[in-house]
Amino acid sequence: MESAQDKDSVLAAHAENRAVAALMARHPQAIAGAGFAHRELTLWIARQAIREVCRTLRSAGYNFLADVTCVDRYPVEPRLQVTYHLLSHSLKERLRLCVLLDTRDPAVDSITPVWPAANFYEREVWDLFGVRFDGHPNPRRIMLPEEWEGHPLRKDYPVEGYR
Repeated sequence: MESAQDKDSVLAAHAENRAVAALMARHPQAIAGAGFAHRELTLWIARQAIREVCRTLRSAGYNFLADVTCVDRYPVEPRLQVTYHLLSHSLKERLRLCVLLDTRDPAVDSITPVWPAANFYEREVWDLFGVRFDGHPNPRRIMLPEEWEGHPLRKDYPVEGYR
């Protein structure tokens, strides 16, 4: 994640961006960091604010949830990074949102009330990484059997599984 100085300079450089303007007006405390690389803006969002941030961005024209995924940054804490890829068709802009979660409590609010398409993405992240999505309408495994132990895309998961 970028430092506070980098965050401020990135946000200032992109003040005309509709997402930045909307979030600075309604949820400035929710932005924990910012970065810009490969022509795509990335905003790190406080975990307790993700659902409201998504509602605000949807109202601001980001109408399409392209993906929800996760990165295991083991052995660094916070270990898990949930990443949301948004798209605005009318603005022709992409936006990446990231939420960092530590191992002790890998949970974040579900965004299915904002984008119903998040349903299967969030189930996949739960299944493979063990991130809980609070308020998810159907929080169960999607790829692995219900009796499966562990979450196989975590970096500390044994290569041959638990025996």
